[in-house]
Amino acid sequence: MLTHIVIWKYKAEASVEERREHIALLRALTKIIPAIQSFAVGSDVLRLSRSYDTGLVATFRDRAGLEAYTVHPDHVAVADFGRGISEHVASVDFEDKSNSDE
Repeated sequence: MLTHIVIWKYKAEASVEERREHIALLRALTKIIPAIQSFAVGSDVLRLSRSYDTGLVATFRDRAGLEAYTVHPDHVAVADFGRGISEHVASVDFEDKSNSDE
């Protein structure tokens, strides 16, 4: 299992409508891209100084599934939209190694 986490810090001028649209577009990907095993996305609720605005956690069966998601045209369009309204985007992708010595 491969876990994909992304967080977005939106530009101050990104409107509430743009932020909502971004989340809606992300959520729609689950109906379009079959490689997605699980998917959760939402807005930050704590609003701490270190917080980002929106976060996503998705899981894929394997690296091939993540790669299929990454290059899928609908994902590419949503990713471009998110980068366009963000001042910073960060991600991490990792395999669950809870049963290994890593």
